[in-house]
Parts: sequence; C-alpha cells; structure tokens
Amino acid sequence: MALLGLVAVGLGACASDGLDASDRASFLALAAEPAHVPIFVVSTRREDGAGESGAHGRFSLVSISVPPYHRAGVVEGPTFGAPRAGRNFAVESRRNLNETLFFDEIAAHVSGRPSSRDILVYVHGYDTSLNEAQFRTAQLTLDSRFEGTSALFTWDSISRRGLSAYHSDKESATVARDALENLLLDLARVEGVGRIHVLAHSMGAWLAMESLRSIAISGRPDLDGKLGEVMLAAPDIDLSVFSQQLARVGAEHVTVFVSNTDRVLSISAHIAGDRPRLGAMDPSNPKDRAALEALGVSVRDLSRLNTDVMGHNTFAEVPAVVRQIGAQMATAAEGDESGKVETADSEERQ
Repeated sequence: MALLGLVAVGLGACASDGLDASDRASFLALAAEPAHVPIFVVSTRREDGAGESGAHGRFSLVSISVPPYHRAGVVEGPTFGAPRAGRNFAVESRRNLNETLFFDEIAAHVSGRPSSRDILVYVHGYDTSLNEAQFRTAQLTLDSRFEGTSALFTWDSISRRGLSAYHSDKESATVARDALENLLLDLARVEGVGRIHVLAHSMGAWLAMESLRSIAISGRPDLDGKLGEVMLAAPDIDLSVFSQQLARVGAEHVTVFVSNTDRVLSISAHIAGDRPRLGAMDPSNPKDRAALEALGVSVRDLSRLNTDVMGHNTFAEVPAVVRQIGAQMATAAEGDESGKVETADSEERQ
C-alpha cells in the first residue's frame, strides 16, 4: 500500500509538472518489476577463438530480464550502449552446464510446470547475434503466452554483416544439423516431457527441416510421439528442397508462414540463382496456391501485415500473429488442419 501511495503521489507530481503520457508511463515503469524468462540454450557458435562446436553443442541456462511495460512484438533495446535490466531486454544471468546437468535441469523445469509440460525450441535465422537470438526467444515466449519450457538452438551466424554473411551462415547452419538433431532426440527422452514444438525462422527453417529429415530417416519421424508443431516462419528454403524434406518429415505437423512482400527472401532467391523461396510464395497467385495445397502443410499468409520495409520478422512483431502461434501450440492436439491456407487479416496488426 505504501508503494501504491508513493506511485500515486509521483503521478500527481508528473501531472502537475506537465509531463505527457509517455513520461508518466516511464515513471510508472520504475516502480514495476521486470519479467524473468529462463531460456535453455544449446549453441554451436565459436567461443574464445575456438571453432564451431561438435555434434552436441555447448549447454547453458540463461535468465532474460524483460522490462516492465514491455510492448508485445517489440524487443526493447538501448538507443546506444549495453542493454540495461529494467529498461531493456538484458541477460540477467548465465550458467554453463554439462550435457547431463542440462537435461536434468530441463526435467526439473518440466515437472515444475503442471500447466504445460511442452517444450518450445526456437531456431533463429541468418545474420543474428547470440543476444538477438536470446532476446527474441524470450519475447516470443512472453508474447505467445507459452506456459511450457523454452529453449534456443543457436548456431554460428555472423551478425551485422548483411549479405556478405549469407554464404558463411549457410555453411554454419549445415555444420549445426547434427547438434540440432541430437537436441531434439535428447529432449524426447526427458522424463515427463509433453510435446516438443519447433519454431524456426528464415535460414533456421532450412536447418530445422534438415535435422527433422535426418531424424525421420533414422526411424523416429515424430520423436516417438513427442513431436508437436513445426512452425516455419519466412522459411528460406527452395521449394524443391522443401518437398524432399517434407516427404520424410510428413506434412501433418508443419505450418508455413509466408509473405510475398518479404524483401529479404527476394534477395535470397536472387542469390540462389532466381530459385523462389518457400516463404515468399503468394497464396493469392493460383499457381503458388496450388503448389502450397499440394504440399499438404498448413499455410498462414502474412503478406499484408509487414511491420517494416523488409517484411521478414512479421511472425514475431505482429502481436496477434505471435498469440496465434501460442494458441496453435496450446491446441495442437485438438485437430488436424493440414493443407489449410489462411490469409491473415490486416486487423491482426493489433
């Protein structure tokens, strides 16, 4: 009560000083507590001059601090300098773990979340730093209202290099396939785990499908019944390659988020010799729609929902789309919507 009184007095002072609504919101945020999102991280990134890690990666548990009054769809960062807890997304703590302890910790988290024993594995795209990947995982966890345990698989993407990093990143994604495959197989063995959902973005979608394809070839296509939703956001995958991947993985778990206004995928198609990307297909075009329906996957068209000129991160930056991702994970077992093509309404911006 004393704190509430102090806030009320402070707001009164703000009003009397003529501060606007954003100033008062900033003042109120100082009295609120940040959210703390635990993320289990498996990384194949280079560390301390060493090369990319091997077939299992490096393991850690991080806590991400999310600022009070976080706005859905936004990863609040500093204008300049390092992130500050309480004002920005920030790494609050990090514990490096050996492989055994890592999965023991996941088992403890799963058992401690009776509302959902599911696991979400996020796989980022190219040109992404470690912090960007960690913060995006935390933002997706919060904004999707996911109640299970969140994990990040992060590979050796070169950040802030733009197109010059594209070919290098593709090689690093290729190196990371075995480590992601092993992570998914090991998660399926964790005692008490529910479904394992995979959300993969851009080049990370190609990496995820390659690992799932290998798992299917080994005889465990649905992770022994544990595979949940496989959601591919703006997948940077050649259509013919995806057809071969899907032939092994199966379409029943897969949802593809596409946008014909994604400029990043247009550039990627040019780099690949003008071979169209799966994520840039246009469901309003009869030929593209027929091809998507023939695949048998569920499709969400986000073409009208771009949040910026590039249109590549819509899946995470439009709050209603992120909530739909969360709802899809929560209700995945209730029905099969494979082969369904949906056009997102512009109202989903809200």
